[in-house]
Amino acid sequence: MRIVVTGAAGRLGSKLMTLLRGQGHQVTGVDVVGEGVQTLDITDFAATRAAIGDINPNVVIHPAAWTDVDGCAREPEKAIAINGFGTQHVAVAAAHIGAAVVYVSSNEVFDGTLNRPYREYDTTNPINPYGYSKWVGERALAQVNPKHYIVRTSWLFAHGGKNFIQAVLNLAKQGKPLRVVTDEVANPTYNDDLAEAITRLIVTERYGTYHLVNEGSCSRWAFARYFLDKVGLVDTPVEKIIVAQWPRPSIPPTYCGLANLAGKQVGIQLRPWQQAVDAFLEAEGFLA
Repeated sequence: MRIVVTGAAGRLGSKLMTLLRGQGHQVTGVDVVGEGVQTLDITDFAATRAAIGDINPNVVIHPAAWTDVDGCAREPEKAIAINGFGTQHVAVAAAHIGAAVVYVSSNEVFDGTLNRPYREYDTTNPINPYGYSKWVGERALAQVNPKHYIVRTSWLFAHGGKNFIQAVLNLAKQGKPLRVVTDEVANPTYNDDLAEAITRLIVTERYGTYHLVNEGSCSRWAFARYFLDKVGLVDTPVEKIIVAQWPRPSIPPTYCGLANLAGKQVGIQLRPWQQAVDAFLEAEGFLA
């Protein structure tokens, strides 16, 4: 297949590029910056339509986004311009040539008030600007292009980037105090596992909404405690706090685990998050 990957210089985009090329697909990466990619700003509709039209892909995989959650809270209109209308631009351009779109969305389109993991077709109700901007992207894609896959994920951790695991381990090794919330719950998800799942999804032509996360959910505190213990920092204390004790511009949904029901229907299921964390830590050289 001919495939375009937006945000190709990012962690998910670059992993997708590697996997897809290894599978024999003809892949073009686009991004606002980065080496080995075609320059494209998805907030520019004319440029987006021209670029996608010229490449004429069968599928556009669209992980490009502004993922700074607190930044989105400070500049909500910018968040909508990139995550919402940028996605609409991609959707229109793809629809014009009959291409499918995979949109990488977020668990933060939900409000976090259920007492169970969210299923694919539960009612969305974002409570912060980042979640709202991703919801706008979902709605725009679904309204414009029937050949769509909406892929929601959560708490991504990737090699070579800044993420929760690396941040906590760095603080622990510096001997700095750790305070982590117990009432924010979601699915820790390994970037590489998500990328592999997306490459499997695009060949199904089973369009719709999917929750592609590593199996199982936990609190931020339990997540931190798990990987600290795995790397031998068992005696490192981690103070339990609640979201209200950690003031920030964006308010996260508290209980926002995702259930993968649709993916299982097409044979796509990611391994438990603990196994994914183990694989990440081993690849990073954190395990003896």
